[in-house]
Amino acid sequence: MQRTIGLIGGMSWESTAIYYKEINEIVRQRHGGLASADILLRSVDFDYIVTLQNLGDWTQAAAYLARIARQLVDAGANCILICTNTMHVIADIVAVELSVPLIHVVDVTAAALLAASFKRPLLLGTRYTMEQPFYRDRLRQRFGLSPVIPAEDERSRINDVIFDELCLGTVSDLSRKEVVDIIARGRTRGADAVILGCTEIGLLIGPDHSELPVFDSARLHARAAADFAEGKLSVGVVSRSAQR
Repeated sequence: MQRTIGLIGGMSWESTAIYYKEINEIVRQRHGGLASADILLRSVDFDYIVTLQNLGDWTQAAAYLARIARQLVDAGANCILICTNTMHVIADIVAVELSVPLIHVVDVTAAALLAASFKRPLLLGTRYTMEQPFYRDRLRQRFGLSPVIPAEDERSRINDVIFDELCLGTVSDLSRKEVVDIIARGRTRGADAVILGCTEIGLLIGPDHSELPVFDSARLHARAAADFAEGKLSVGVVSRSAQR
């Protein structure tokens, strides 16, 4: 019997739909027939989350997501995923509030990079993800990776594409070309792979668009959830509240 997956989604719902579809497709591929995942999903109002981000009120954001995570656990979730890279800025705070594992998107993504022998990934995401230390420092300190960060003007453009286009369901060929060019410049700076470190960027960029191997954090995170549900996920990529 599968364990129940708890998803905190809606940040944005465009990418949460990818999580739901990906997890269920993996389960069906593995088991066939009418098999599907046992999922509890709480989808939040993204506008409220973005307001807290803009205010830099990570304390309130952490309290809000921790409360939702506990509600999912109370409802029967055996693990928790925060279905967005940016809000992993407060993931460790949420994790210590829980009696079940929180599956961390950075750990899952880093494990995939290491398994494929890549060391210098170009990190694409929101400005928060690219500029604040929570993501790149975790890659460096826990996994020995050396992330490459886009230039300031590139970070600004990627951020605009995420919030003004992808989160609103707009996928632009022009924006795709711009991001592909950013990837090409990252390669000249020594990047050997690309982390799609925003759960929406996979709507725009896939393996066929990039000169470098692509690691889609949303799909890797979803696969980790499916693995956990079947008892196949390494504890090395799970943050456990029991460690506190």
